[in-house]
Amino acid sequence: MNFESELRKLKLIPIHQLGRGSFGCVYLVYDLVHGIIAAKIFEKGKFDQNEFDASVNIIRSQGNNAFVLNYIQLRQGVSSKTILMEYANIGTLEIIVKQPHIHLPTHTLRALMKQILQGISFIHSTGQVHRDIKCDNILLHSPTGSGRVYAKISDFGFVKKEDSSLGLTYIKGTLPYMGPELFKKRIRSTQKVDIYAIGITFYKLIMNEYPIQRNSYEEYQMKLAQMKSIERPSEIEDNNLWNLLSKLLESYC
Repeated sequence: MNFESELRKLKLIPIHQLGRGSFGCVYLVYDLVHGIIAAKIFEKGKFDQNEFDASVNIIRSQGNNAFVLNYIQLRQGVSSKTILMEYANIGTLEIIVKQPHIHLPTHTLRALMKQILQGISFIHSTGQVHRDIKCDNILLHSPTGSGRVYAKISDFGFVKKEDSSLGLTYIKGTLPYMGPELFKKRIRSTQKVDIYAIGITFYKLIMNEYPIQRNSYEEYQMKLAQMKSIERPSEIEDNNLWNLLSKLLESYC
């Protein structure tokens, strides 16, 4: 499929490609109404309706939030569907992880933590669980001339209504970010999964590695079962930072 041609049919001017996946592509585009935005274009058979519906439900329930990516509109073509969304101009947290020589100061880490926790609290206030918090799904944006950076939670494809009852369900999430409860036969889909994943996200951001290094679900599950808590790395010297990080990680341990 010629995605750029499809975008033009939807009255969007493609500027350049931001990313590509099995679903389709994400483009930076210009729209006459909304200006410079991001457009996530899917082949119709690969469109994730849950992603768009979840974002709409969150916005309808609580409105927009500075730390949650705003999904603007769904446009349908003959052979494609396109989600229009707010554009975050820096990229994802992975841009920092991939540069291990860059060490963020403690006050910056704590500021990012606060923003992401405010964002997830906003999502949780609607009764939803994100279920896929990770570095790739935290976008960074700096408004022109502001000198500030805002973290924005994105990608609502795994979002599910919170359910504290035990039930059989499919495991969702990305392995290193998944808490112990997600490996049980009967799973509670609670908001704690997101808090634990935020802890793992910041551990990765600080240490440039995960606290548990395992290649398979079975190995990872076994290691989690053996652990009472995640040990404090000697590299994290700030007590306040570790106290906050350990509380996030202990939400499941």
